[in-house]
Amino acid sequence: MFTGLIREMAEVLSLKNGFLTIKAKYKPKVGDSIAVNGACLTVVRVASGTFTVELSLESQKILAMENYNGQVHIEPAMMMGDRFEGHIVQGHVDCLGTITSIKQNGKSTDFLISLPKDYSRYIIPKGSIAIDGVSLTINEVLSNTFRLTIIPHTIENTLFKRYKVGTKVNLETDMFARYIFNMFKSNDEKLTWEKVEGIMARY
Repeated sequence: MFTGLIREMAEVLSLKNGFLTIKAKYKPKVGDSIAVNGACLTVVRVASGTFTVELSLESQKILAMENYNGQVHIEPAMMMGDRFEGHIVQGHVDCLGTITSIKQNGKSTDFLISLPKDYSRYIIPKGSIAIDGVSLTINEVLSNTFRLTIIPHTIENTLFKRYKVGTKVNLETDMFARYIFNMFKSNDEKLTWEKVEGIMARY
């Protein structure tokens, strides 16, 4: 389990035959789980100042592999007793999103991100989402699109500073939104968040 708070911007040294080698200050052990751009991966080799994780073919099909170069976000898995911030992130990427708009909003920046229709049901106003492993709050939900307002500190310390319109990003929707939706979904009628709120209000 992760929190969506990036430990470090690490440097990709190589990606070959599914093995991703990263230079970082953080020193994991072989067998450790670490989120790289939001994807939970297993450390298979450790050397001086570097570590290597393995990407299965299935992972490579799901992830935005074009972002596994230059710098990447890394976050080690939580340990018992760690301070919990951000939100619960599993490191299981649901789908890819596409940045469709980037606009200044005062000192902050608005990012509009589109995603596949099947996953938009888990996007909730003021809910949480992980973008390439970064825990963020959804400001507005539109048709198969959502808006994030990113403060300058986050932009300067994450990959958001290099994102452009058309950039693909790894998305992990909120675990609780997925659970609640599947708990209350019905085969007989279309479930909406308004109906979920009505059902929950009766208990």
